[in-house]
Amino acid sequence: MNTQSDENDSTIYKTLLESTKAIPWKIDWASKQFAYIGPQIEQLLGWSQDSWKTVEDWATRIHEDERERIVNFCVERSLQGQDHEADYRALTRDGSYVWIRDVVHVVRTPTGEPEALIGFMFDISERKKTEQQLLELQKQLEEYSYKDGLTEVANRRMFDMVLEKEWLEAKRHQQPLSLIMIDIDFFKQYNDVYGHLQGDEVLKRVARTLNSAGLRTKDFFARFGGEEFALILPETNAASAIKIAERCRNLIFKEQIPHVGSKISQILTISLGVSTTVPVSNLEPKAFVEFVDSLLYQAKNAGRNRIQQGSK
Repeated sequence: MNTQSDENDSTIYKTLLESTKAIPWKIDWASKQFAYIGPQIEQLLGWSQDSWKTVEDWATRIHEDERERIVNFCVERSLQGQDHEADYRALTRDGSYVWIRDVVHVVRTPTGEPEALIGFMFDISERKKTEQQLLELQKQLEEYSYKDGLTEVANRRMFDMVLEKEWLEAKRHQQPLSLIMIDIDFFKQYNDVYGHLQGDEVLKRVARTLNSAGLRTKDFFARFGGEEFALILPETNAASAIKIAERCRNLIFKEQIPHVGSKISQILTISLGVSTTVPVSNLEPKAFVEFVDSLLYQAKNAGRNRIQQGSK
């Protein structure tokens, strides 16, 4: 009577397990063979139920980029008798991959040794797709938060972060740090003559041009605000900074952007303030920026289309 009841219960449990989307399985630890795997596995991955014979079949169907890490992790946790779960890409019979979450329970002997592994495989492809979309969205939002929306160069927020970082590096190694502040001459008049839409186009053009003024990857260009831009030059002495400032002026001159509203030229020009410092404890980045900005305005007050250099 009891035997018949046990068989009925076993049939019910098996039917319930095989009617779920989760794929049940069991591996005998000593033989490393599958004692059971649900028939749902064929619908999900294409591999027939009877093709899952040993743990080798499981391992070889894990994406090669993750195989060693996942197998080592599962073996280590199983030897420790710890239940665990792992996410990995499983190879389908047609050569594509499905994201799987394997949830594993370790059955142990009375002495604590692994006796069997029992688990469920879940298809988490949609979840992984959503996670990837969220990561891409987050990355995009981060880019937007550090990129100027109009010119697509770095914005003031990014400028402040980079300057702080380079300031600390220059201070630590006692190296020179140069800064160039740049302003488009008579930009208000440009907008008055050509309109704000054309003014936006000029800002983008100037930004693209000046973004190539720094010759090294560590040189950093940003839109400081309005028609003002900034160029951070790590490990750059005063003489080199002046050369790069001149390069900025020449690059804009070569663009030959018409500006009939300018009071000094028929083409668009820029004014620049340049300074170099080896940061010391009593000087803050903000004060240095304010000083270089004051040099820029000295250049503008002296007639524009020129470079004003100074030291602090």
